[in-house]
Amino acid sequence: MIRAAGLDFSELEESATPQRAVRKDGLSSKEAKQSKRFRAAQKSVPPRLEAQAADTAIELMKSSATAKFDESAEVHIRLNIDPKYNDQQLRATVALPKGTGKTVRVAVLCSGDNIAAAKDAGADFAGEDDLVDEIAGGMMDFDLLVATPDMMPKVAKLGRQLGPKGLMPNPKAGTVTTDVATTVTEFKGGKVEFRADKQGIVHVPFGKLSFSAADLKENLLSVVGAIDANRPVGAKGVYWRSMYIASSMGPSVQVDVPQARDEVAALSA
Repeated sequence: MIRAAGLDFSELEESATPQRAVRKDGLSSKEAKQSKRFRAAQKSVPPRLEAQAADTAIELMKSSATAKFDESAEVHIRLNIDPKYNDQQLRATVALPKGTGKTVRVAVLCSGDNIAAAKDAGADFAGEDDLVDEIAGGMMDFDLLVATPDMMPKVAKLGRQLGPKGLMPNPKAGTVTTDVATTVTEFKGGKVEFRADKQGIVHVPFGKLSFSAADLKENLLSVVGAIDANRPVGAKGVYWRSMYIASSMGPSVQVDVPQARDEVAALSA
């Protein structure tokens, strides 16, 4: 699960939390745990409860990043759902048009002609019983596991290996399929899975800071559209509560949700 450094998820609440006690050095207990670099970066962005247009938020995210590596761009969306109820659970996929900026290693459990089709599409591993045995023996050199429906009884036996790592194929995640070639191509090209955690917060990577602001915005709006398109049937009332973006090691910036959704609607019109 994605957790942006310095992103206190209490900040996703719509009202500010009470002030904590301040230490002798003038820092709160929370600030004392943050690096000087992060505290300096935090001062370069607006207060967390001030929502920004997507373009502005992305520019602030990029300009406040100071890590010496190409950080990931991450979006954290708090929804008005309670995932403990089945009809309020959210798990789906989104195709990021500009990709993730990461190399995704894909393994495919299939049989017959599907093995060659998966490999031709770029799968890093593809096989039947031989691959099942390798995974059972501890081979986990992949980021995503795809399976055809006929292989699921064998996949079920790998629950101990796959479950803790969140790699169990699932139809809702698009990883149980009869079209292995298309599925491999999509995930290699930037398709990502997302789900709401127990607090109803969705965490999705939507690129790298080396991406242009325009490319990051296109990916971000794709996530916004996917969240709306997959609204749980049990979600009641106001669906969106807040949305923040942040780099892996940077401060968070709140995004204006109504404006972002309006932009998605305009693109779809």
